[in-house]
Amino acid sequence: MGQTVFIPRELDANEPRVAASPDTVKRLAGLGFDVTVETGAGTASRIPDEEFAKAGAAIGKAGDAAKADVVLKVRRPTEAEMKGYRSGAAVIAIMDPYGNDAAVAALAKAGVTAFSMEFMPRITRAQSMDVLSSQANLAGYQAVIDAAAEYDRALPMMMTAAGTVPAAKAFIMGVGVAGLQAIATARRLGAVVTATDVRPAVKEQVQSLGAKFLAVEDEEFKAAETAGGYAKEMSKEYQAKQAALTAEHIAKQDIVITTALIPGRPAPKLVSAAMVASMKPGSVIVDLAVERGGNVEGAVAGKVVTTANNVKIVGHLNVPGRVAASASLLYARNLFAFLETLVDKTTKTLAIKRDDELVKATMLTDAGKVVHPAFAKAAEPPKGQHVEPAAIPAKTMVAAASVKKAAPKRAADKKVATGKSAAKPKGIA
Repeated sequence: MGQTVFIPRELDANEPRVAASPDTVKRLAGLGFDVTVETGAGTASRIPDEEFAKAGAAIGKAGDAAKADVVLKVRRPTEAEMKGYRSGAAVIAIMDPYGNDAAVAALAKAGVTAFSMEFMPRITRAQSMDVLSSQANLAGYQAVIDAAAEYDRALPMMMTAAGTVPAAKAFIMGVGVAGLQAIATARRLGAVVTATDVRPAVKEQVQSLGAKFLAVEDEEFKAAETAGGYAKEMSKEYQAKQAALTAEHIAKQDIVITTALIPGRPAPKLVSAAMVASMKPGSVIVDLAVERGGNVEGAVAGKVVTTANNVKIVGHLNVPGRVAASASLLYARNLFAFLETLVDKTTKTLAIKRDDELVKATMLTDAGKVVHPAFAKAAEPPKGQHVEPAAIPAKTMVAAASVKKAAPKRAADKKVATGKSAAKPKGIA
């Protein structure tokens, strides 16, 4: 009997995604694993138990996690779930550890080897494992679809015998993976699109997608990108200048989509109440950073707020999960690609090489300890003293994810525009 991979049903009511697909079940079997999928795990992603069974998985119950060598999840497991895990099991998921010290400590206490997929380094070798890009890509797409649904008017210009319908004006704030896909989707739907970002390199990408770039292009702007292709946090002075530039622009827009997020910190406020008040009745703002406090003043997580001047502020949670069928397929492939690197191809058993760059970057807990350098010290604060975890490096920022190092920019642009993950050297969605 081979080693076992367990795919549980996500317990969070707001999480419809699943960590496997019929395709990855077949691939896992090819690596030598026995795969067990909990009953109903894929239902919300349009994958019935029968499809998993046809692919070779056993359909089981939550208690089967106790026998698993590997547990693949979407979200970090709860303490109740971990009580049913075997000590030493590898647990791979989006762990969301920043600001969740107690949850990280619980992972260590459970004795599992936990991997946080959002820490995957953006290098050529790890392109197919990049959950941030795969999920942000879909978030950018869905943001435009949600905006169009709330806008309740046509996006493209339409010339008819009865008159002309003007094209909607859409403004994308933050041109990472999510932003680029939002631009491409809005353009496909016929909107007139403008976009802004603090990184000079994205100007060409924005223009290549048929949109107009808007930014204060001063000396700070020219140096506003990390070596990994992410946005740096800008000075208060620059933020004020950028706000002044965008305020007038926002007042003329029909749709605004914000994607700026610095993981480990509250989302930066990009759209003030005054800016919202300046917009035309019927305009729509979609805030993709609402789970971290939001980019838009007045945004409420999980709700669509209508302001006094009849502007709708959309704050949907888990936007990739709103297209769960697609998001699950991509996420499952990300997980498989990573797990494949942890398997000894000769013995067909799990063989974690702790000196591997992917393992070092993503391993959160191991052998009862918190081992990730960003959390190891925070896991043992002085008695009676709370220690805040270090902020996540800017290079791992989801919303500001840009072109990845290994591929030419134009090739990366085309991939993002067509829904494929961006090419590699890394920031919501």
